[in-house]
Amino acid sequence: MSLLKITTFQTYLFWENIDKNLEYLTLRLTSIREATDLIVLPEMFSTGFSMNPDKFAEKMDGKSMKWMHEQAKKYKCVVTGSLIIKEKNNIYNRLIWMRPNGTYEYYDKRHLFGLGEEDQHYKAGTKKLFVELKGWKICPVICYDLRFPVWLRNTNQEYDMLLIVANWPERRSLHWRSLIPARAIENQAFVVGVNRVGHDGNEVYHSGDSMCIDPNGKVIYYKPNDEDLYTFSINKDVVTEARASLPFLKDGDSFTLTDQ
Repeated sequence: MSLLKITTFQTYLFWENIDKNLEYLTLRLTSIREATDLIVLPEMFSTGFSMNPDKFAEKMDGKSMKWMHEQAKKYKCVVTGSLIIKEKNNIYNRLIWMRPNGTYEYYDKRHLFGLGEEDQHYKAGTKKLFVELKGWKICPVICYDLRFPVWLRNTNQEYDMLLIVANWPERRSLHWRSLIPARAIENQAFVVGVNRVGHDGNEVYHSGDSMCIDPNGKVIYYKPNDEDLYTFSINKDVVTEARASLPFLKDGDSFTLTDQ
């Protein structure tokens, strides 16, 4: 049996205020009372979903990266979430996978939200990220990526858990609540989605609806509307058993994605 303990933080965010968000997150994380393997924060957790990246973009040695390392070291676990990062004259919505020893991996959001003009301010990523934690293969992605099942297709059983960090608005919460179980069932993997709550600086309301769904579509965790710092465990045996009893991943279509 391989258990993974996950702490999700469905948090309020202070609009375009890096220092205040980091201070608040530091305080709230002290409520964690048990050991955990992974702390998951929402998309753009230091600013909210800002289309002013020229003002708030940080470098890879910036204060938010240092903060993530401090928290990972303090809680002896991986800390993940996305930041506005500037690198080589490009700006990315970049998910960071920060380990306690200060080493990290990153994923640049592949699908930029054109309706919100994200594609006019950020550069899209081109590569998936697969990371390993306690024997689990994990594929972390960002918000709008959820809508694109081909990008998320679990070919060759590349992952056991799909992880989505988001700033997903309440007005489309039905889509969020429908697509996450669909991704779990079709990919025979756990799916964990972590969203923010509250209004952003554009008066867009976010209802949270963070959740964990198992490979069979069973709800392990779900929280609407309120801020919530919650720790739960998932069992990899559930993945193994689901794939053994219904081995349909092997019958999936073969395809190759090309960058456009």
